[in-house]
Amino acid sequence: MFLLIPNEWIKLFKRRGTYVMIGLLLLMVSAFAALTKYEENKQSEQPDWKQVVQAENAAYAQQLNDQREMTADQRAHIEGQIEINEYRLTENVPVQTSEYMWSFVENASDFLQVDGLFMIVVAGGIVANEYTWGTIKLLLIRPISRSKILLSKYVAVVLFGLFLVSMLFLFSVIIGAALFGLSGQSAHLAYVNGQVVEQNMLFYLVKLYAMKSVEVLILATMAFMISAVFRSSSLAIGISLFLLFMGPNVTYILSMRYEWAKYLLFANTNLLQYETGTAMVEGMTMSFSLIMLLIYFLVFQLFAFTVFAKRDVAG
Repeated sequence: MFLLIPNEWIKLFKRRGTYVMIGLLLLMVSAFAALTKYEENKQSEQPDWKQVVQAENAAYAQQLNDQREMTADQRAHIEGQIEINEYRLTENVPVQTSEYMWSFVENASDFLQVDGLFMIVVAGGIVANEYTWGTIKLLLIRPISRSKILLSKYVAVVLFGLFLVSMLFLFSVIIGAALFGLSGQSAHLAYVNGQVVEQNMLFYLVKLYAMKSVEVLILATMAFMISAVFRSSSLAIGISLFLLFMGPNVTYILSMRYEWAKYLLFANTNLLQYETGTAMVEGMTMSFSLIMLLIYFLVFQLFAFTVFAKRDVAG
């Protein structure tokens, strides 16, 4: 089993497309950094942070007054943001109005969507391509169970995803430090259990990247399942990419009319909705979404491993 995983890793990095994906990711982050630096240089001076915070609180208060129909979670989130801003003013904790290393790393987390695309491509082809190339028989004639072979491929997909996420994070730190410097906000303020707390910036960003990676992992698992069941990389990649872009929108439309939409996959993949008070269906909690994601994950894996174990290789 432990020899199969390095073998899959080596096969993955023997493909030219793997290096193309890595290069594209680094190129996009570099272009984003250059554009951000260019826009920053165009600004003649930075606004006073106290004025920015006071203006935000005024806008939040107006929003609370005007939007009476907002949910309890949304209201609690806005009230928490007001408390954070009041804490800044009272304790003289400035908000960063210019870009710096950690703020760039936070903004670069949007490129996790790109990581997701690449992970889906790998997951959608890692099993199906063995059938396409005719190498599946060479794998299955070995004295190793089919479940171990399939598990090694899935582990390779997960490791590749972790590699992309880690590379995005580290490269963002390097290019952010080089272009924007190290000085800036050293702590992230959060409203937890009715009080404002200062969180370590690195801890906050690692949590942010981890929460944003959940959707990527689930969709890659689905692509892996389709690849194993239908032996078609184009079908696995096509369906997964379609759901990646359309799934959340369709689910949101359904959630406006039907409460049962909270049981759908894409109602639960965005864990940041609980950080911003924008749960898709009122009453949903982080624990509920984690349980639903675990159920979907187990169903995908059960389906993939059951079909792969019983399929006739000649079929």
